[in-house]
Amino acid sequence: MKGSESGERGRLRRELVDLLNAYSGEAQHIGHAFASQHRLHNTDMHALLAVMQAERRGTPLTPGKLGESIGLTSGATTALIDRLERGGHLRRSRESADRRVVHLRYADAGMALALAFFTPLAPRTDAVMNDFSVGELETIEKFLNGMIGSLVAYRDELRNS
Repeated sequence: MKGSESGERGRLRRELVDLLNAYSGEAQHIGHAFASQHRLHNTDMHALLAVMQAERRGTPLTPGKLGESIGLTSGATTALIDRLERGGHLRRSRESADRRVVHLRYADAGMALALAFFTPLAPRTDAVMNDFSVGELETIEKFLNGMIGSLVAYRDELRNS
């Protein structure tokens, strides 16, 4: 029993890793299509995604945090932000009492483009999630957070080596 259990665990492990890789690849294809349609660089897409995720969490990124999260130098981050701001995708915002602190926010025009492109995907992902209970979704959330944490830790090790 123990041997078959570990065999099944190994099979599931391999299958889950393959599925995560397939999901990542398909998500990249969709991201590249969006970038191509709007003449964005791959780095632009990573930056926009990071800004969107930070806004959703209620912790908007500063330019420095954006640069750290996508692995750019200060100068490259400034050029990236300038390009995205000129394109109507991002805006700089000074929201704190310390006017030196700049937060990055999605600009209305950039959000409208993203919504127009990605909204047709929502009913498809909702349909998949509707097949799972809240408890199952919580387990999936825990799993994905753990997997992302392991990737981020390894990415940071690679950057620091």
